Amino acid sequence: MTSQVPVVTDLFGIRAAEVALLGSRCLGCGTYWFPRAIGCRNPDCADRTLVDTTLGRTGVLWSWTVQHYRPPAPFRVGDWEPYAIGAVELPERLRVPAMLTGAPPGQIPIGTPLQLTTLRLYHDVVTYAYQPAEVSG
Repeated sequence: MTSQVPVVTDLFGIRAAEVALLGSRCLGCGTYWFPRAIGCRNPDCADRTLVDTTLGRTGVLWSWTVQHYRPPAPFRVGDWEPYAIGAVELPERLRVPAMLTGAPPGQIPIGTPLQLTTLRLYHDVVTYAYQPAEVSG
């Protein structure tokens, strides 16, 4: 694949073959948000001013399920088959949903260290995904 086009603009970025989730961090309370937000939703926050940030590329699998139906738009998949989707806990104490790759659906144990990567959906369109940290490439 010569180019990678994100399935959704401003959800994640790809630069020099490195992928990063694009989030927000509140200057008042330090809470992280994904995807980017326009204001802090923490009810205990007095400031609510957000700045754009990239989120950690590693995480830990917190939970998962196997999807046995085609994903909704815009996540069209060319060669569709059931896939795993997980809740990944990032170093920022934030859990994000992500497709899982690098192992058959349902075969990544909860608690596994994960690494951010991209996953081809169709043609040159990709989404972000997580894979076991020992899997590279």
